[in-house]
Amino acid sequence: MSESLPQPSRRTVLRTLAVTALAAPLALRPLTALAAPAATTLWHPNPATDGLKAFEGIEADRGNKHPGRKYVVVEDDHYRFNIWADDRDTTGGGDRQRTESKGMVQNGTALKMHNGETWTINYDMYMPSSLHGTSKFTHIFQTKTPSTNGGPWVTIDLSRDGSTEIIQARAYANSGSPAIAKTNLAPLRDKWINITLTLTPGSKGKAAAIIRSGAGTSAPIAAQGQLSNVNIPDEGDYVRPKWGIYRSVQSAKSDIVDTYLLFKNYTASKA
Repeated sequence: MSESLPQPSRRTVLRTLAVTALAAPLALRPLTALAAPAATTLWHPNPATDGLKAFEGIEADRGNKHPGRKYVVVEDDHYRFNIWADDRDTTGGGDRQRTESKGMVQNGTALKMHNGETWTINYDMYMPSSLHGTSKFTHIFQTKTPSTNGGPWVTIDLSRDGSTEIIQARAYANSGSPAIAKTNLAPLRDKWINITLTLTPGSKGKAAAIIRSGAGTSAPIAAQGQLSNVNIPDEGDYVRPKWGIYRSVQSAKSDIVDTYLLFKNYTASKA
């Protein structure tokens, strides 16, 4: 004859049901809390309809030495940034040149990155063979603080290691300007590639970068990386991205030639 298991008392059953009822909502909370916040796409300019109003402004030929030149123009579905070997910026005593857009504007409102916020910026970019890595600085992306002219904080640079040309995202304001993501430039020229930057501004911020070898976020990854304690402070104002070509003319003359840079499919999202 099999032995029956002892049955719990009615009081024990009621106490167990009460505890279970209280515990159930608590068990669900961590799932919600752990879910990544949905990113909201705030900037998605259309070159054909937004034109240069997608940016806070354009910085090119600020000395008005070449009034007939077209520095930033819309071509079909993309923006073209032109630069000539004899261009000179008004800063640096004639040692540099600049064709850049600054900021992100959507529906007439400038978007501003502040300390503690996490932003993801994505775009496709085309670099021709005439755009060279250089021994001095060549930035094709910068982040700065407008009110203080602070920075550049995080950059994308075209540089050289001897005869090897390199593209790299850098924590430019950190000691030694360490690379966040870095790879050879040559395989990425003369075609559309994709850039993703995820930035959390602050004096001890975060930065991540992905460089893809084709257009769009499904293209193969050529380089990626992330760093913490990255110096990207808003300094009581805001952090503003810039795109284009900003370079020293003190590099080899063979590297400072007439060239251009193309951008399309800009987006910026805030988590």
